[in-house]
Amino acid sequence: MKNIKISQKAKLPTRFGEFKIIAFKEGEKEHLAIFKEPLNDLPLVRVHSECLTGDAIGSLKCDCRDQLEYSLKAMERENGMVIYLRQEGRNIGLLNKVNAYALQDKGLDTVEANHQLGFGDDERSYEIVEFILRYFNIKKIKLLTNNPKKIDSLKEVKIVEIVPIIMKANEFNEKYLKTKKEKMGHLL
Repeated sequence: MKNIKISQKAKLPTRFGEFKIIAFKEGEKEHLAIFKEPLNDLPLVRVHSECLTGDAIGSLKCDCRDQLEYSLKAMERENGMVIYLRQEGRNIGLLNKVNAYALQDKGLDTVEANHQLGFGDDERSYEIVEFILRYFNIKKIKLLTNNPKKIDSLKEVKIVEIVPIIMKANEFNEKYLKTKKEKMGHLL
């Protein structure tokens, strides 16, 4: 990967613990590594894609905020890392995500809505993840995920363990979670 700009390391005190943070600028996208030092030889790592509606606003249509909060608590306990990727709406962008929400309001599931808008099931990519892990000289991890695409995309790092991240469904995200499992192969 070329032309990745890297910020300095800074402190990030949160309600989940005291972390360090480094930003990685890849083109127009700026990603974060949020981590608890010292990182051990086999850190727990969560690759989390941005979800403004869930992460910041608390939307109940997904489980993103629950997964992010769970992950940050786990990183505090285990001195691990959350890699926060700026890939809103499975990388279709916020405007298209809201359009997908409107289609979901009419009965489509998330995959069908993406297709209706001219996108694939999931437009995210994970090359920057391996760059970030190399930057920290991390060669093996415990990966906190349910997403087989994340597992398959990591070629340069050894995944020693896959740790599921199962959140409780609610009346607004039951169909969303069912679609992730049945159409996207998530380990739910």
